[in-house]
Amino acid sequence: MKVRYGVTFVAIVALLSACGVIRGDDEGSKGAVTTGVTREPCPLAVDKNKGCIYLGTISDLTQGPFAALAVPITDAQKAFWKRVNTAGGIGGKYEVDVQAYVRDNKYNPEVHRQVYNEIKDKVLGLAQTLGSPTTAAIIGDLKANNVVSAPASWTSAWEFEDVIVESGANYCVEAMNSVDYAMETYKPKTVMAVHLAGDYGADAAAGAKIAAEKNGLEFTAVETPPGATEQGRAITEITKNKPDLVILTTGPADAAAIVGQSAAAGFKGRFIGTGPTWNPALLKSPAAPALKALYEQSSPGKPFNADTPGHKAMREALTGVTPNDGYTSGWVWSYPLKAALEKMVASGDISRKGLLAAVKTLATVDYEGMLPPEAGNFSGDPNTATFRQTLVNKLDETAPTGVSTVKDFFIGPTAQAYAMDGPCYAKL
Repeated sequence: MKVRYGVTFVAIVALLSACGVIRGDDEGSKGAVTTGVTREPCPLAVDKNKGCIYLGTISDLTQGPFAALAVPITDAQKAFWKRVNTAGGIGGKYEVDVQAYVRDNKYNPEVHRQVYNEIKDKVLGLAQTLGSPTTAAIIGDLKANNVVSAPASWTSAWEFEDVIVESGANYCVEAMNSVDYAMETYKPKTVMAVHLAGDYGADAAAGAKIAAEKNGLEFTAVETPPGATEQGRAITEITKNKPDLVILTTGPADAAAIVGQSAAAGFKGRFIGTGPTWNPALLKSPAAPALKALYEQSSPGKPFNADTPGHKAMREALTGVTPNDGYTSGWVWSYPLKAALEKMVASGDISRKGLLAAVKTLATVDYEGMLPPEAGNFSGDPNTATFRQTLVNKLDETAPTGVSTVKDFFIGPTAQAYAMDGPCYAKL
């Protein structure tokens, strides 16, 4: 009986597949190839003879602390995939849509989970999932359903998740390199990490702690809530304890309040803020003089005006925009997903499992010079694959995004020697 039923089922599947009704793990929707992939062209197709791969976007688009970065991130990714589609799409067979399923997470984990559930059965993967704590709210479902996703965050937790295709050094490594850079440049004796809760802020704080201990420095950590008006305790701790170096891991408005008000109270130490602490609008804020005097920005990648083929392509695709490194990050984050989609289509396994299998074969990614190719290693163990190079920028009013590089891609001795054996924030 089992054989007879099995043969009958296989025959039915073969018949339906031949009729174009189902293929792969198709759910029966018209023209579907698999979840999030159709034979029909994308709504904004360049070539209507190609099928469509739908990717979702969940970002901080209105009222969250990173909206000023998230809107450019999202716009850059739309431009990135339009460029891909115009150049022939994926494997000459599919174009990519990142506009049909865009949702606002308001930088709230519960909202993030809610809107993810709204779109998860309609997309192959996620072109963007913004935020570390927000993405953590859906990581279990991403893994259970093989939903490959490009994060808009750099927590070290992503080193240990196969479904996440991260680009650039994580916050932990970035903070390690910042402390080592400060050791060369400013010779601090005391370090304070002022950080948001969760695996954005805590990850960087842990890296700062590891590097401080490695360098024999006194270390303290101060957790602070988001919101420019909520920084009173952090400012008090800074002005009372007078650390030589403060590693900041907050939103841009928070960073401006902390630096500006600490300086107004007489603080003269140095601040190095992780990448998301900066927004060029801060140069027009009341905190601008203090930021110019005391603040530098660490970064996982080169700024908007850098001279690489990828940066040039990005600027050409985004003509007329006000420069913002949200655009730069959004563009960079898209390269690994493009590489994995191309391998998936070439393999013939057009499915979530096929995409994940393709990710696991990537040892390098062509970032068109925006990052070194080894930043796209998803095939090795986490310690081997972790990319450890970061940069340091200074404020520069003549630069398009208000910063220019003072130390190009480098690895400090702390990050070089560190064994990445688990998410750093667990060690804070």
